[in-house]
Amino acid sequence: MNGLLVDDDVVYARILQRSLQRRGMDVRIAHAAAEALALVAADAPDFALVDLKIGTSSGLDLIAPLRAARADMQIVLVTGYASVATAVEAIKRGADNYLPKPVTADALLRALQDEPAIEEVETMTPLSRLEWEHIQQAMHECGGNVSAAARLLGMHRRSLQRKLAKRPGPERK
Repeated sequence: MNGLLVDDDVVYARILQRSLQRRGMDVRIAHAAAEALALVAADAPDFALVDLKIGTSSGLDLIAPLRAARADMQIVLVTGYASVATAVEAIKRGADNYLPKPVTADALLRALQDEPAIEEVETMTPLSRLEWEHIQQAMHECGGNVSAAARLLGMHRRSLQRKLAKRPGPERK
């Protein structure tokens, strides 16, 4: 099974790609809508995992062109800003599934196989993980410049450096 991950979060996309490759899947990454459409035009994948927010673009706008490229492609929309309204809109536009971020490889595989989610008590993402991801996004937007990221986040540079030195632990399952 081959797939396409469309996400502007470079680190997240690469980690998910490696996780899926360990499960025997061939997965390509696109960090922009135009890049995704070019990859699909060259070789339409079996599935596409599309982020709702891709830079300044909307993943919702990618659903129709992906579906046109391959009618049987499974399209899963993911977002860190999940809402009922966007879920309904995604399904109306032709997405097969809608998942909140962060999506694990196992959750994606279950969604692709139309298996129900495992019945377990949902826990929220730990605050330390959310803070880490927010800091990483600021660092990415500032091109790795710690001083600029600290200004963007409204914190002292040394405080940001201390937070960067502490990486959050793995999430509990």
